[in-house]
Amino acid sequence: KTLGQQVVVENRGGAGGTTGTEIVAKAPPDGYTVLINNISLAINATLFPQLPYDTLKSLQPVALVGRQPNVLAVAPSIKAASVRELLELARSRPDVIIYGSGGPGSSSHLAGARLQLATGIRMTHVPYKGLAQAMTDLGLGRVELVVATVSTALPHMSAGKIRALAVTSAQRTPLLPKLPTMIEAGVKDYEVTTWYMVLAPARTPRTIVTRLSTALRSMASGGDLAKQFAAQGVDPAHSGPEQAAALLKSEIGKWGPVVKATGAKPG
Repeated sequence: KTLGQQVVVENRGGAGGTTGTEIVAKAPPDGYTVLINNISLAINATLFPQLPYDTLKSLQPVALVGRQPNVLAVAPSIKAASVRELLELARSRPDVIIYGSGGPGSSSHLAGARLQLATGIRMTHVPYKGLAQAMTDLGLGRVELVVATVSTALPHMSAGKIRALAVTSAQRTPLLPKLPTMIEAGVKDYEVTTWYMVLAPARTPRTIVTRLSTALRSMASGGDLAKQFAAQGVDPAHSGPEQAAALLKSEIGKWGPVVKATGAKPG
């Protein structure tokens, strides 16, 4: 309604999101083909040795549209009621605790790797073909820890199949106000937030980028969308092109060393 245009959503999965990203990176810079991507966009800049586009040069960030915290979730069998107790348990049992992820190089994989780098603990990584499968096995006790988005973890938490020990955002989430942040729990500078960003092809005229960003800001402030976001633990945190570009560059710098430290390869 804001743009006076029909909007068609075309899901183009594959290669960790690079397939859809390439389509937009090589599309005409006229504002009619845009991309919505997430934290994987920044991770892929290091994870993939050769991308068919340059993450910072082939795309023009339009706006950040939302952030979603993750939770550090454990299986019911884990005898730890807090992050501190979990870390003590992990230190007493190097490489014994198994953590699952949505696949090699996924944000859930690297969030677990970042926890190890930050605390010195050692765990064994088991990648799955998707985060949903990892969460199912967490509830069954086949893996013992997963760092997952709130929206993915909530159904399992509500059913009592898993326990969350902390959120990974810088601040607590209103959806789970009693859960401490990882920083509050004693893991210094540990912040992992899944963000969602809209981008256009590079060389898209500034007037078009501004119009799209303004439309997204208007949409984010609407009641219906805010309610939908809130139900999934997503904060409609709009920011304009400059701030979105700065975030993307910062996130590439943040996750690049973690990718290299793990030796992660595309799944």
